Amino acid sequence: MDTTVTTPRTLQEAIIHYANPDNALAFMVRLRWPDGVTCPRCGSKEHSFLSTRRLWKCKGCKRQYSVKVGTIFEDSPLGLDKWLAAIWLITNAKNGVSSCEIARALGITQKSAWFVLHRVRIAMQMGTLEKAKGPVEVDETFIGGKEINKHSQKRRNSGRGAVGKAIVMGILERGGAVRAKVIANTKKRTLHAEVRANVVEGSEVHTDALASYQGLSDAYVHQVINHALEYVRGTVTTNGMENFFSLLKRTLKGTYVSVEPYHLQSYLDEQILRFNLRKGNDGQRFVAVVARVTGKRLTYKELIARNV
Repeated sequence: MDTTVTTPRTLQEAIIHYANPDNALAFMVRLRWPDGVTCPRCGSKEHSFLSTRRLWKCKGCKRQYSVKVGTIFEDSPLGLDKWLAAIWLITNAKNGVSSCEIARALGITQKSAWFVLHRVRIAMQMGTLEKAKGPVEVDETFIGGKEINKHSQKRRNSGRGAVGKAIVMGILERGGAVRAKVIANTKKRTLHAEVRANVVEGSEVHTDALASYQGLSDAYVHQVINHALEYVRGTVTTNGMENFFSLLKRTLKGTYVSVEPYHLQSYLDEQILRFNLRKGNDGQRFVAVVARVTGKRLTYKELIARNV
């Protein structure tokens, strides 16, 4: 089998190129097994290729496997042509793409498109063990609709402002990558724990005047910007982090409209990848996501279980 890889430059080229199942298979094989095809079950490199079915038969465990096994594609009836087109769309749509639009574009049901979106978001996770180093911007925001607009049975009739909203905390390495996470509250111990877990000690950290950030000076060069008075003071600002939050809210409100709190982190992962790879082109972002599909699995039962 020819494993030569050609990466399209546009969506039109991608659809035409990956419509050929041999091209799609060669692309996946080259990304997944750069050192040669390996059985995902027993790790054996001894196999025979069944070209008519595009499957391998392992000479070690005697089982057959496809390039989908052990990836987000496993057990999906959709072909690689639809999967790769979906990944291109999701990865490169600046404001996201809805399941209804995916369904119309690929000719599948909205339910299937919604499942595809969540599986791709699993591949878009950009977890890293490296900590950010200064200058670092730290901020938090509240996600959710106004209480007055909710159904009376879902409305929390206590307090105002942030009541009933999810809280997202973001940490941006100035000029570099962002990381964001749904947090339980904005108490001092919660915010400090996230900063210490994600920022190298001694770094310059910029925050707003929220009282919960007080005390960071013992481990960081803590710079505070009071938004009641100013938004920039020299190089001290959290505008970069707020720009990310603006893009996130535009995507959630304009494209996805309604996002349940238990799914919010996966939508964050989607926005984080697009933001962190913003300097690349469409093809580079596409390859970056496809390269992450292995070793990740999400079943429909697991997905809807979070709704219980």
